[in-house]
Amino acid sequence: MDSAAVAWHRGGVTELNATSAALLGLLHEGPKTGGQLVAAATERFGGFFSVTRSQVYRELPALTDAGLLRLGKQGPRSSQQYAITAAGKRAFKSWLNTEPGPDNVRSPLILRLVYSGSLTPKQRAALVESARAQYAVRLDEAKNAAKAASDPYEKAAADFTVAYNRAIIKLLDSIPD
Repeated sequence: MDSAAVAWHRGGVTELNATSAALLGLLHEGPKTGGQLVAAATERFGGFFSVTRSQVYRELPALTDAGLLRLGKQGPRSSQQYAITAAGKRAFKSWLNTEPGPDNVRSPLILRLVYSGSLTPKQRAALVESARAQYAVRLDEAKNAAKAASDPYEKAAADFTVAYNRAIIKLLDSIPD
């Protein structure tokens, strides 16, 4: 078992990382392959919590070894479905009831903006324009997701994603030429 993913003992989960918890949460909806989990994570909470393909494929075997997932049906192109177990549901519920700790924003864009004074005005403008175009698309997607959200908790998270994208655009607009 990969101890970085999840620590498990007979008494229950002592540690479940946020990526593992995200996967367990998505699997409450039914069995999924790794690729389906990546797509669902991107769609469901990609605006505020990133889950990479490599993280998913690293976590799935560890969660299975810990008894939190079981292998499901073989999918297309030899893909493997995973299903949450009763222990996985308990671990997820336990994780939900723990202190989340501090949020850590890890934005390559904001890091570049911090140092953008070292760029030429043309380079800085290109960085800002490119990022602004990307965040305008993300903002439109977030607005659509917020309109489509029927669950009040999903709607609250979708509204946050809208506000976050607006804040990034406002930041980009405040960068001097």
